[in-house]
Amino acid sequence: MTFAPLARPLAYTTLIFLGAIFGFFYAWICSTIRGLDRLDPNTAIAAMHAMHASVRNAVFAPTFFGTTPLAFLAAWAAHRARAALSARWLMLAGLTYGFGAMMLTMMVNVPMNEVLALVELPNAEADQIWQDYARTWEFWNIIRTLASGAALLMCGMALYRWPGRA
Repeated sequence: MTFAPLARPLAYTTLIFLGAIFGFFYAWICSTIRGLDRLDPNTAIAAMHAMHASVRNAVFAPTFFGTTPLAFLAAWAAHRARAALSARWLMLAGLTYGFGAMMLTMMVNVPMNEVLALVELPNAEADQIWQDYARTWEFWNIIRTLASGAALLMCGMALYRWPGRA
C-alpha cells in the first residue's frame, strides 16, 4: 500500500494539529497566567494544579502527543509522493515541535506543575512560591509557543511548496 495519495491530507491534518497546539500554548501567554496573577496566590496555585490535572484528557492527548508522529508520517508520505522539499519542511516541523515544544513541556513545564502540586494550601509563603513559579513557567511556555508556531509555519511552507499545488 502506498501512502502517496494521503500525503497532502496528512500534511493538512498536521497543519491543523500544529495550529491547535500553538493556539493552546498561545492562550496561556495571552490570558491564563495573567488571569491567575490577579488571584490570591493560594487560589492561583490551586487553580494551576486543577488545570494541570484537567489537561490530561482524551481531547488534548492526540494533539499533544500525536503531532510529531503525524508530521513524520506526512513527511514520509510526501517523500513517496515525490514532494521532497515539502517532505523536508514536514520533517523539520515535526522535529521542531517534538523537541522545542513537546519535549520541553515534558522536561520543564510538567515537572514544575508536579512540584507546585505538592505545595500545601493555604500557605503563608504562597505569594513568593507563585511568583517564582509563574515567571519561570511563563518563560518556558513562551519558548514552547515560539517552537510550535515555527513548526506551524514550516508545515505551512510544506503545503505552499507542494509540487503542482492548486
